[in-house]
Amino acid sequence: MDNSSVCSPNATVCEGDSCLVPESDFNAILSVVMSTVLTILLALVMFSMGCNVELHKFLGHLKRPWGIVVGFLCQFGIMPLTGFILSVAFGILPVQAVVVLIQGCCPGGTASNILAYWVDGDMDLSVSMTTCSTLLALGMMPLCLFIYTKMWVDSGTIVIPYDSIGTSLVALVIPVSIGMFVNHKWPQKAKIILKIGSIAGAILIVLIAVVGGILYQSAWIIEPKLWIIGTIYPIAGYGLGFFLARIAGQPWYRCRTVALETGLQNTQLCSTIVQLSFSPEDLNLVFTFPLIYSIFQIVFAAILLGIYVAYKKCHGKNNTELQEKTENEIEPRSSVQEINKGFQPDEK
Repeated sequence: MDNSSVCSPNATVCEGDSCLVPESDFNAILSVVMSTVLTILLALVMFSMGCNVELHKFLGHLKRPWGIVVGFLCQFGIMPLTGFILSVAFGILPVQAVVVLIQGCCPGGTASNILAYWVDGDMDLSVSMTTCSTLLALGMMPLCLFIYTKMWVDSGTIVIPYDSIGTSLVALVIPVSIGMFVNHKWPQKAKIILKIGSIAGAILIVLIAVVGGILYQSAWIIEPKLWIIGTIYPIAGYGLGFFLARIAGQPWYRCRTVALETGLQNTQLCSTIVQLSFSPEDLNLVFTFPLIYSIFQIVFAAILLGIYVAYKKCHGKNNTELQEKTENEIEPRSSVQEINKGFQPDEK
């Protein structure tokens, strides 16, 4: 049967009315330009976020890493398990289930640091969790994928882009470190940089969503089940992350931080793994899922931010008052906090 009337002459895969066409020159150029711009903007934003990180508190989280441990359990425990349960519950195709699990096994994204600032979270914990989860992903991603995907596919066929993980780690650590130094040497200037960076961060999040929609607009036709999973998945991450942090005895502002670190995943890394690991035929079925997850994780994070801002206005509390209240929360009879002293705010 001649599909020439249906498919583009340069299509690589044709199956009925479904075609996968190579990326156009325009899209290729736009992708390179926007990737360069977004990388530079991301580095500047992370530099500004580092201006809100205090070195002694950051080191305190590393020395008493209970908060990081909670984040680790959420990142590489809750998220992969949730992805597995959703895949089985909706009965999606094996290749689709594997992509859902890849998304769940990815470390936290840098958007979580930006949102943590906007919800008056613990920036020191946020940056330390993102750094540690990216570093631990070098070993935990292959392990989680081996455990959860072996019922569908040979885990050896999934390519882990260690160079991309390393690049993400460097792009996070260097700008944040410079920002921490500026905060230490020139704290007043750091506050100005932080305000500018927080606005730039909001613009960056919107840009990523818009650019993704433009570059991959031809791939929006996807199975409805994946749309549903892409909607539920980030909500589950936010909710379960917050719930586990609260059970562990974390104060409210750290619970918000852990929730964001859990739900906001590194979708760019997931897209890279998917492109390296699957054939063009399989990509036609799953390539859009990381973008779907990315959009909904941002949408729900924005909704949560709106609820938090409305809560602050209704109760007439500014950021300083909220921070002081949460840092001074004392529960002397809590056995959990007595055992896990790492959950206690740093002593002054």
